[in-house]
Amino acid sequence: MERNELLGLTEREVAERRQRGEGENGGKRITKRRSQIVKDNVLTLFNFLNFLIAGLLFAVGAYSNMLFIAIVILNIIIGIAQEFKAKKLVDELSILNRPHVKVKRNNLEKSVDLEEVVKDDLLILESGDQLCSDAIVVEGMLEVNESLLTGESDAVVKEKGAPLLSGSSVVAGRAYARVTHVGDENYATKLANEVKKEKRIQSELLGSMRKVTRFTSALIIPLGILMFLEAFFLRNAAVDEAVISSAAALLGMLPKGLVLLISVSLAAGVIRLAKMKILVQNIFSLETLAHVDTLCLDKTGTITDGNLKVHSIIPMALFPQGEIDRLVQSYMAACDDHNATIRALKEKFPARAAYESVHKIQFSSKRKWGCVSFAEGTVFVGAPERMLDMVPENLMQQMEKGRRVVVIGYTGGIWTDGGALPVGIRPLYAVILEDTIRPHARETLEFFRKEGVDVKVISGDHITTVSQIARRAGLHGWRNAIDMSALGETANYDLLCQKYSVFARVTPKQKQELVKSLKRQGHQVAMTGDGVNDLLALREADCSIAVADGSDASRQIAQVVLLDSDFTNLPQVVMEGRKVIHNVTRTAQVFFIKTIYSVLVSLFCLLTNQAFPFIPIQITLIDACIEAYPSFLTIFESDTRRIKERFLPTAIAHAAPFAIAMTIIIALTSFETALPAREQQTVMYAYLVLISMAAVVKSCIPFSPLRAGICVTMALGTLGALALFPSLFEVTALSGGMISRILIGTVLSLILVAVLDVLRRLLNIGQGNGRRRAA
Repeated sequence: MERNELLGLTEREVAERRQRGEGENGGKRITKRRSQIVKDNVLTLFNFLNFLIAGLLFAVGAYSNMLFIAIVILNIIIGIAQEFKAKKLVDELSILNRPHVKVKRNNLEKSVDLEEVVKDDLLILESGDQLCSDAIVVEGMLEVNESLLTGESDAVVKEKGAPLLSGSSVVAGRAYARVTHVGDENYATKLANEVKKEKRIQSELLGSMRKVTRFTSALIIPLGILMFLEAFFLRNAAVDEAVISSAAALLGMLPKGLVLLISVSLAAGVIRLAKMKILVQNIFSLETLAHVDTLCLDKTGTITDGNLKVHSIIPMALFPQGEIDRLVQSYMAACDDHNATIRALKEKFPARAAYESVHKIQFSSKRKWGCVSFAEGTVFVGAPERMLDMVPENLMQQMEKGRRVVVIGYTGGIWTDGGALPVGIRPLYAVILEDTIRPHARETLEFFRKEGVDVKVISGDHITTVSQIARRAGLHGWRNAIDMSALGETANYDLLCQKYSVFARVTPKQKQELVKSLKRQGHQVAMTGDGVNDLLALREADCSIAVADGSDASRQIAQVVLLDSDFTNLPQVVMEGRKVIHNVTRTAQVFFIKTIYSVLVSLFCLLTNQAFPFIPIQITLIDACIEAYPSFLTIFESDTRRIKERFLPTAIAHAAPFAIAMTIIIALTSFETALPAREQQTVMYAYLVLISMAAVVKSCIPFSPLRAGICVTMALGTLGALALFPSLFEVTALSGGMISRILIGTVLSLILVAVLDVLRRLLNIGQGNGRRRAA
């Protein structure tokens, strides 16, 4: 190796490479730009239709009837503000995980951000470092864990000239490595970009609102034109009267606040989770995870935290106890290894340099042992099959339980031969190690079991290790384990998914096939992963979840990132999703009442050549006081019941009885000739107000102090506005006969609602299984 290569690049060389585009890009932006948030909230079809209607009302001078546009603008402002708040929290959390890299430049070591690395930079790699760029070893020796790439947990030795792939991590050694690829040319980034190709968002809420948007937009323009032409030519109405009447019908068809309600609810869930260090990169994944009925977990980094702990220590030789401990503690003090095994041993044998080391042979997974020599002798640490002539039965039993065994031995004199072990090593201790199960893992798996979520453990490790860890974590089906390496390419994945809960020695392609099979069987699948080897399966899953300790590539494509790398926080994400879906479904029922009756009444008016009975300002009062006010005050309630129904069928099925009853009572009233036109319109509007309020009251059952208060204030506010501003809302004072008529008509309408609701239940309309896959 020439000396100048070990000096690293100069600042000038770094600048030149960056100018040539040979620098890291620091990864893709997680959140939308502020301009994109504004655009997405302003440039919507609903807003276009609302502003179009407002423009027509303005053109005919119906200024008081334009009040609804203030609600639309307020909706836009609230939606933008909520998304800005969520973006700020998500951006702050994403910075916490930004990696730093140690490089050598101008013969000086320095730490830089990942985006500052350029091609040919000289990386300084030590135990515990993760490679963010492809490189090649130029000096030194490393043991590299490529489990994030391959799924295999055994370390691989990398010496001078050996390639290093991004996504792998150093478990032992120290070396200099020259960066060979940056940005999208990196191995891990290529894989990530391949699987990040645009994936259709699996969201029932989003899909449902698209259906509603398509339906209303297909109706609203032709229906509006027909109603205007009928009024102008057949009823000889003035232009302003025809516009106002048509506008009221069209406004009623638009569930203006519902889109905002969904986005605000999801954004609020994202904000609450961000405060728990759960990064939601796709806002609709909250909803998806709430529907999940199958959860696929990795072993390493998910159920376990990647660390080992000492289960027990078995003495193996008669030796002065104090002397043994001083030798082992001196080994720990002199040892340069930082892998999980050594860290666990140091917990039991704290490093203390009782003796001064004179020679070291670093532990290597290839030779499976390492040693430190002192003037008083040499201490060895290694695998039992290398340290012992024959492995005792008691140690074999421990290994069969999925535990690891390390033997500590001693021999007199100094040992310098790294290729072979000396004869006659005296075993001192057999140390039994086991993976550390995450706290609350058992409670988390029990939560999912009770909630009807089937948990599958999928790992690249040995079948005994994986099944035993599943047992310790509390997985009920831990015995149903299979070694996937023994299967051919023609494996029946559908049958395997039905029969087994634990899958070992799984390749990345097999992980993907398992997820595909589960989805074919109608399951909603969530997949957790931490490595590049999980990318294909993460992309295939309905909801992808990564842990912060894993690869940067897995974090990039995941919809949810657990920043504290603790899968036991997943129930919180499920609960937030359930809150959103239950609250939106409950409140959407009220919004859809107006949409349905507006369509039905408009069609009735077209067929009978009658004017739509309401004006825009009256519809605006319903929007503000009966729809928006109760909905936004109850949207943050905690309803975490298991989801058993689908959003759109449920919301429409619950809204339809009220809308149908409302249409019938309005149609019957329109044929009455006993009342003057103004009084007749007031009676119909009273029906509309009272039946709409009854729907809100029904949606608030069972009552809580908040819900009861909302119902009371809703009634007082709506009726108070009508009493204070009758001319603005164009209603007349109520006579005794009108009050009796209104009360009787409302009671009969609510009886009809009850009958229709019973029929709905008997026919099982809107009671679909919540597990059915979204279209």
